[in-house]
Amino acid sequence: MTARPDVVVLGAGVSGLSTGIRLAESGARVLVRTAAPPAQTTSALAGAMVGPNLSPPGDPQRAWTDETLRMFGDEPMPGVAWRDGTLAARPAGATPPFAEQTPGFRPLGEDERPAGFGTAFAVRLPLVDMPVYLAYLLQRFRDAGGEVRVAPVGSLDEAATVAPVVVNCAGLGARALTGDGELHPVRGPRVVVRNPGLDRFFMEAPMAPTWASIFPHGDHVVLGGGQRRSDDTTPDPAEAADIVARCAAVEPALAGAEVLDHTVGLRPGRATPRVETERRGDALVVHNYGHAGNGVMLSWGCARDAAALALRPPDDAAA
Repeated sequence: MTARPDVVVLGAGVSGLSTGIRLAESGARVLVRTAAPPAQTTSALAGAMVGPNLSPPGDPQRAWTDETLRMFGDEPMPGVAWRDGTLAARPAGATPPFAEQTPGFRPLGEDERPAGFGTAFAVRLPLVDMPVYLAYLLQRFRDAGGEVRVAPVGSLDEAATVAPVVVNCAGLGARALTGDGELHPVRGPRVVVRNPGLDRFFMEAPMAPTWASIFPHGDHVVLGGGQRRSDDTTPDPAEAADIVARCAAVEPALAGAEVLDHTVGLRPGRATPRVETERRGDALVVHNYGHAGNGVMLSWGCARDAAALALRPPDDAAA
């Protein structure tokens, strides 16, 4: 990119690339500055299931999720596959509001539910193989004229010298850039095993610090889950064994599956995502971070709104 960019996007995870695509495909000259290439971001470690959309009407997160589901329904994208699966909770009568609006929704009877679960229902939702999907997003962004540079900025003021519009999609890195005390690291372990023949996913409602999630992606299965506030990314063998055991209690075929990978990512925890603008001198800063464990699910909706804020005429953006 020889000319000065119109917009600099901070971060090359799913939020940064999706927002960059929205901007570049609208005709803007876009530069992504990142601390790590897409394949090495936290996004690469996501499960990732999109939906169900359980946010109430009027909640921005409902509209953001609907937009992502629309995109995945309208456009075939590498790494994205709509699959049948089961959502379950330990207590009886725990079907959440709006769950019945999920594609493929069907309550499961007692003889169909996994042992120990009082509530379960079948659904059809997108599963995303993140390394494949991130490679697609990166190529789509470049095809639209965007550039990615592995060179993090030290501050928002520094970013404002790069382009007149800054879009902050730095994930957990936004804490240092903004001083946002609401943003905190959430440890998320991820175990990948060889697929013993599963094609349906399973997700336990995260009503406790640990739960079971089983996401098959062709020849491998991504297992989780757990969450606790911590900035430690050191893999814990006991934690991995516990994840496999919890998932094998649901799908016994996983008990002897070969472990291919065990990694730990840090989700950008926040009570609600931050998608809004601020002025820093002559520069417009658009924030798009704090998606917690829902970064993929909210990605296209937040990207749409963040790009719209970034592309507003100067007088409107200042309002």
